Amino acid sequence: MIPTRIDKRLEEAACSGQFITVLTGAGISAESGIPTFRGPEGYWTVGSAVYHPQEMATFAMFEKDPEAVWAWYLYRMGVCRQALPNRGHLALVGMEGLLGDRYALVTQNVDGLHRRAGSAPERMYEIHGNLDQVRCSASCTQKLAPLPPLVSAKARGDGLLPAEVDHLHCAACGAWLRPHVLWFDECYDEAYFRYETVMALAQQTDLLLIVGTSGATNLPAQVAMTVAQHRGTLVDVNIERDAFSRLADSSPGGGFIQAASGRVLPEILNRLENVMMR
Repeated sequence: MIPTRIDKRLEEAACSGQFITVLTGAGISAESGIPTFRGPEGYWTVGSAVYHPQEMATFAMFEKDPEAVWAWYLYRMGVCRQALPNRGHLALVGMEGLLGDRYALVTQNVDGLHRRAGSAPERMYEIHGNLDQVRCSASCTQKLAPLPPLVSAKARGDGLLPAEVDHLHCAACGAWLRPHVLWFDECYDEAYFRYETVMALAQQTDLLLIVGTSGATNLPAQVAMTVAQHRGTLVDVNIERDAFSRLADSSPGGGFIQAASGRVLPEILNRLENVMMR
């Protein structure tokens, strides 16, 4: 059940043509069976050493052992490809169809489930990248490309085949290709992760719907603070309170909804549909 205060604010936003941005994190994909990044499935063994996700997901580790990093990401990719979009992802597609140009989706997820659900690329900003894309690690070009088709998902512990190593090198300069993801020792930028565009989007957002993210990364926190600073509304949907909950509670008409996104987002979509189709 949507709290009355939030319900009234949703009606106001729908009726007055306000701009709604949705910010999603790992929580929405966890409902599709994708483990959270920092969970036990993220740890990886290379020889006798065990690496934490925060160690594997760095450019420094990629420079040290690109084959091990690729094996880890191809394992993660396989897990993601087996998952299916859930009711939360599909509700956001419905919300986009309803709101059109006054809707945007900002996602931290690299699993591609929003795309597979039907979210339009032109209204979606994948601020941490996408596991299905690669780019040159030497940046001889900024162009993104699909993962080479002859490179396959891996089971835990599997390494790369010699032919896969060949296909994971840049055809233009010979350097390793890398997963198109934001690593822990890298910064947001506009070219790859749309930093300036997303911050400008936050400035025009009247209602920010935060779904399944704890606020542990920098750009989502900046987006939420920017919306709050110009007296926009924040609605935080999560299974437990997080860094955004208090900010949402203090925003006009906003608040925290403690529930799974797969239950709440269809309710919000239904509410918007009822208001806008009167």
